[in-house]
Amino acid sequence: MLSPQIILIAIISYFVVLTAISYFTGKEDNNEVFFNAKRSSNWAVVAFGMVGASLSGVTFISVPGWVGDSQFTYFQVVIGYLIGYLIVANLLLPLYYKIGLTSIYEYLLTRFGKNSHYVGSISFLISRILGASFRLFLVAIVLQEFVFNDLGIPFEITVIISILLIWLYTRRAGIKTIVWTDTIQTALMILAVILSIYYINDNLGWTFNDFLSSEEFNKYSKIFATDSFMDRSYFLKSIIGGAFITICMTGLDQDMMQKNLTCRNINDAKKNMIVFSFILTGVTFLFIVLGALLFIYANKNGVSIPLLDSSPRTDLLFPEIALRSGLGEFLGIVFILGLIAAAYSSADSALTSLTTSFCVDILKIDSSKKSSVKTRKMIHVFMSILLILVVIIYRYVLDKNVIDSLLTVAQYTYGPLLGLFAFGIFTKYKIDDTKVFFVVIINIILVITIGNLPKEMLGGYSIGYELLPFNGLLNFIGLYLIRK
Repeated sequence: MLSPQIILIAIISYFVVLTAISYFTGKEDNNEVFFNAKRSSNWAVVAFGMVGASLSGVTFISVPGWVGDSQFTYFQVVIGYLIGYLIVANLLLPLYYKIGLTSIYEYLLTRFGKNSHYVGSISFLISRILGASFRLFLVAIVLQEFVFNDLGIPFEITVIISILLIWLYTRRAGIKTIVWTDTIQTALMILAVILSIYYINDNLGWTFNDFLSSEEFNKYSKIFATDSFMDRSYFLKSIIGGAFITICMTGLDQDMMQKNLTCRNINDAKKNMIVFSFILTGVTFLFIVLGALLFIYANKNGVSIPLLDSSPRTDLLFPEIALRSGLGEFLGIVFILGLIAAAYSSADSALTSLTTSFCVDILKIDSSKKSSVKTRKMIHVFMSILLILVVIIYRYVLDKNVIDSLLTVAQYTYGPLLGLFAFGIFTKYKIDDTKVFFVVIINIILVITIGNLPKEMLGGYSIGYELLPFNGLLNFIGLYLIRK
């Protein structure tokens, strides 16, 4: 079993590398560099780095863990993601580049007014704080369970250290640093999943072809759920929901769009988005395949699903096998570095985008003024503290697979953004901007109520990820009712 001391040395070495990158990219300490890297990024570098930012530690652990109960049906959602990315590339990116935005929510200010602008930016801030905290929570749990418990370090300190390290290497150049650190982190994450598949296959005495043709693999390899439209995971519901999740969590999300807006022009940004989407689809499928392999290995070797607070957590099966099942120290180190790379490539950009949106959308600071740099740095610290608090709260309230929790919350929080942008793009109506908050609050209450109705009240129908487009539609209708 890999010792906590060796893991700690690997983690420290990794962050030394990230800090060195931030030193060389952070020589220009101003808001223009922090917010959009002076729109000078190479599109290919951005595309590759975005893979890690999109997948995060949740995908690294939770997607493989989901295979045990849901087989390969998550790939239905991934197909929807691919459709959504193509829509973002051809509909939203041209809009953002045409207007020349720092924060994408500035579009709502010019289209509808200041209240709509605030609704959009606040929806993002809530969504991204919750989402980034989900991702960090899962990684902190793994580090706590497999490293810091043995060193006598409490969970709260683990969380503080994790976010402090992100703050350290993003505090000067922000998105410019992240474009480069995410590239390295994506490479490490992909290497980790490939090596994990190889080592576990080898331990089972299989070639990769043996694994794919085995009876055990066939038990997990069902992709399309076609039995009943009433089921939560029915394929059309999953694909449509996946497309809208991508449109919202990428196209209407300052975190993901901020990287795209660092590209030199719209053509580069489009190439970036399209190339990234196909790489992401392939890498996600590798994680799903790894999930099947993990459960096969666990069944053959008597590895039990790990418990957390007396509850089984499939999220922890990957670290359990990588770190405690005798597959060697090298695989353990690869796993830890891959996990941290996946988590921090997502969390660092989230912290930067939260800072950007709060500064530009809420405080409306002038990025050209030197005095605003101090304000931006204060907000960066504030957002770091906020993430720490939310992650610690999650420790005591989450009780299911984290990726399912993440996507469920997204369906509630991204609905107002979907409705606002859809109404702005597809209609020419103006609205009574003073009533936007009223519309959004009513719809949030409606959607939460509907989303939590027992399926018996809906004739046996189980609501899945189609709740997000329904949420957007309700907001669209609400905006239509307050049109001028």
